[in-house]
Amino acid sequence: MLKRIALALGLSLVMTTASASPDFWQHEWPKTNFEKTSVENWVEILSGGPPKDGIPALTNPKFRKASTETRIGDTEPVITVEINGDIRAYPVRYLTWHEIANDTVGGVPVAVTFCPLCNSGITFDRRVPQGTLTFGVSGKLRNSDMVMYDRETESWWQQAVGEAIVGDLLGTELKQLPTWMESWAEFVARNPEGLVMEEPDFSRQYGRNPYVSYDSSTKPFLYSGENPPHGIPALERVVRVGARDWPLTRLSKLGEVTENGVTLSWASGQSSALDASSIAKGRDVGTVRVRDANGNDLPYDVMFAFAFHAFWPDGDWKLGN
Repeated sequence: MLKRIALALGLSLVMTTASASPDFWQHEWPKTNFEKTSVENWVEILSGGPPKDGIPALTNPKFRKASTETRIGDTEPVITVEINGDIRAYPVRYLTWHEIANDTVGGVPVAVTFCPLCNSGITFDRRVPQGTLTFGVSGKLRNSDMVMYDRETESWWQQAVGEAIVGDLLGTELKQLPTWMESWAEFVARNPEGLVMEEPDFSRQYGRNPYVSYDSSTKPFLYSGENPPHGIPALERVVRVGARDWPLTRLSKLGEVTENGVTLSWASGQSSALDASSIAKGRDVGTVRVRDANGNDLPYDVMFAFAFHAFWPDGDWKLGN
């Protein structure tokens, strides 16, 4: 995997000069309004390898009862979405290969997203003032993070921040929903009658990790920005709540942290999706939950430190004493 990353990195760097202008992307994106953009330096936009829709996003996926699913390992991560009594699990074994699932949960149109290169799993409300959007994978990366696009206007969206960065919807922000990543065993124990996304009808090696040992690497894929401050390794996981982050190493040692009206908890039992060749055999990175003072779940993300620093350069690092 690391050799493939090095090769792709070399090819992308060769393309950097040519791609440092929206004119380079216009032939692939004739419907995108490149006149409207917040991207100041187009060198930041790189091809991740696959073309537009080369990573096929899912729309209206099928589901089955969690109690009938036998293919998913107990420690495998799933993104749990609970809205208005509708409880669904989106296995990372599928999202690794599709990155976006457009669905409707509890009457709310959602986009469940996972960017493997940033370890960022975020669920957004697909409704914006201009209407309800459906998202696809552009094949582009910015600071190693997935650039999504909406099929309605073909505007480009930064997955990590949920904001349109190019196109007619420039500056529009998606609402992040309070969902979380947990182990399959945790989900089933709590929700045996809940629903789990069915295996998509694509020829993919579901359950296999195509990014073997990525989260133990020292350098992110296709990233040339600054390293995180405070000596934190680039690919250390951090728990982001708004523009604040808590290093997972700190949280996992303490088990629970309450600061600034937010309580973060950690429990072992969830595999890394970016470690071993089999996701089920990845090392234990644990499950994080984030709640407010009343015990309500809050929107958050467990992402790599470099990505937090890239998109929140003035972010607040909660390092403890």
